[in-house]
Amino acid sequence: MTAPAALPKALAGCRLDGRTALVTGAGRGIGLAVAVGLVEAGAEVYLVSRTASELENAAESIRSSGGSAVPVVCDVTAGAQVKEAFARIPRLDILINNAGANIPEPFVDVSEEHLDRVITLNVRAAFLAAQAAARKMLEAPDRKARGGAIVNISSQMGHVGSPGRSVYCMTKHALEGLTKALAVELAPHNIRVNSVAPTFIETPMTAPFFEEPEFRDWVLGRIPLGRLGKLDEVVAAVSFLVSPSASLITGTSLVVDGGWTAQ
Repeated sequence: MTAPAALPKALAGCRLDGRTALVTGAGRGIGLAVAVGLVEAGAEVYLVSRTASELENAAESIRSSGGSAVPVVCDVTAGAQVKEAFARIPRLDILINNAGANIPEPFVDVSEEHLDRVITLNVRAAFLAAQAAARKMLEAPDRKARGGAIVNISSQMGHVGSPGRSVYCMTKHALEGLTKALAVELAPHNIRVNSVAPTFIETPMTAPFFEEPEFRDWVLGRIPLGRLGKLDEVVAAVSFLVSPSASLITGTSLVVDGGWTAQ
């Protein structure tokens, strides 16, 4: 019997041993799932969120499984707190810019309060986190050889429009633009910047929305594969983009949407 071939170099390059990552919005949902995935790939992960109890529970769960996770309480909408959080990290190889929010409502009913809240978190905070991450990465004397990776968690709504989501669509389109601009500017420093744009993901938080038959039918009717996304599918996309296997990929959006935006 012929011995199996060695693992292709490109696949072996998905490991993140010796890398340090920071994930915003890491207390639950996509952020927590991505953090766990990065730890499983060998990275040391800093978990950032506003809620200390969620972070400590998440970090303890990861540590009990043999991984390395450090909780960092930080409101990413506060510039001073963002600077302080990144100052605590000795070095940084990976940023997952995940913190975000959505307040679905008709365009004509959007209040200035809701407009400012979503823009502040989805755009301003993402900008500040990416800026702090880039500064930290550029401090490393071996940066050009080692490289760095930033992944902005966007949405399929950063590529299309949708009723009742005017502010969310606007902010995610902005995040896609920021991704491209940073990719071009940071490329000479070997820092890659990409986005992952999921469709509706099945989580405990989204489950109540899909208990409404009309909404569930509307969503599933727009996904050619006929089902919601799963957390591990988003984790796989993020893990690939930050790994050495994606060393020539920058300035792009990996759309994990079951075909929604292909129509």
